[in-house]
Amino acid sequence: MTKPTVAIVGRPNVGKSTIFNRIVGERISIVEDVSGVTRDRIYSSADWLAHEFNLIDTGGIDIGDEPFLEQIRLQAEIAIDEADVIIFLTNGRDGVTDADEQVAKMLYKTKKPIVLAVNKIDNPDMREMIYDFYSLGFGDPYPISGSHGIGLGDLLDAVAASFPDPSEEQEDDDVIRFSLIGRPNVGKSSLVNALLGEERVIVSDVAGTTRDAIDTSYEYEGQKYKIIDTAGMRKKGKVYESTEKYSVLRALKAIDRSDVVLIVLNGEEGLREQDKRIAGYAEEAGKGVMFVVNKWDAVEKDEKTMNRFTEDIRKEFQFLEYAPVAYVSAKTKQRVRTLFDTIKLISENHALRIQSSVLNEVIEDAVARNPAPSDKGRRLRIYYVTQVAVKPPAFVVFVNEPELMHFSYERFLQNRLREAFGFEGTPIRLITRARS
Repeated sequence: MTKPTVAIVGRPNVGKSTIFNRIVGERISIVEDVSGVTRDRIYSSADWLAHEFNLIDTGGIDIGDEPFLEQIRLQAEIAIDEADVIIFLTNGRDGVTDADEQVAKMLYKTKKPIVLAVNKIDNPDMREMIYDFYSLGFGDPYPISGSHGIGLGDLLDAVAASFPDPSEEQEDDDVIRFSLIGRPNVGKSSLVNALLGEERVIVSDVAGTTRDAIDTSYEYEGQKYKIIDTAGMRKKGKVYESTEKYSVLRALKAIDRSDVVLIVLNGEEGLREQDKRIAGYAEEAGKGVMFVVNKWDAVEKDEKTMNRFTEDIRKEFQFLEYAPVAYVSAKTKQRVRTLFDTIKLISENHALRIQSSVLNEVIEDAVARNPAPSDKGRRLRIYYVTQVAVKPPAFVVFVNEPELMHFSYERFLQNRLREAFGFEGTPIRLITRARS
């Protein structure tokens, strides 16, 4: 099921980053009492009651030297295009400002649900300050205090009530859904065309021309696939020209809907920090993953070049050591068709379920080979292991004292499971619990 996206929109210095941090429960955004201090557009997963969603702090959009109102317009435009629900944040202490009214005019253009929040209402005596905000035309304002955490529950209730109905999403379990993610201009669209064997997706040498999400159904050797590509013509305007940052949100949406994620790297340029950031989202989402090094035909190489590149990937992406690496050329179509076999294998591993008796035999053997750690005379005892989920495979390990499970021993158990069952291309999760 695709997680809905929520964007926090408002003029500078109304507390967007503070509210963002309150909702996600961490200090991810930089908070400072200076307008425009957030220098990066920030994304994070969040949850409220039974609802999971992606949250965008649009205050992080770096527009450079654009005029004040132009910056607000561009931030609002991203929210209008990308979010399922928009939180319009204002500052109760300032009242309704001209800039608030400008943001409201921009939000009138969208058919997306808008939830109006009035920040910095720090105590009940200040609630009368919200009445002026009815003039913005978005119904009842929700009084909140980001600094004290007041009123966020009511706000999130209203946001969750506006989420799309998940029952409307019907997915075919026989279809393998995969996406191609990566920095702009690594050749994602060209690779889609090579996979499909036709010019289905528009290709350009200009970074960032890919814009709208397009799903393409395809069948290869009897297996049905759905390619989730962020393909299409770029919307005109500067809002999409900050492609390095913009690609992250596209990647998040594509990852969310995929079973397998292809992290496309540019063989000519080598690895970049942005590659690692995007790959991290795939790992956190628990998706099957593989690396695809594109433009390999253009690389000057000897018999050791491929091994050196693979070593660099393993060094920079240690958290994805289980992900296979493929070297292809979308231009010459070299080894492109072999990707389908690997995608199918990863998808099968991602959904693999292990019989409990076999699973416990493997763990017992692992403990016999490498006894569990002890601390101050207390030794970890593993009683039983059972698989509780797939996509990705997740296992509950019942022990005497969970705090004795050191991360290094957890890694050992994971590696032993990989030795026994493969799990190539998929993360596996271990959950340690005390036996009741």
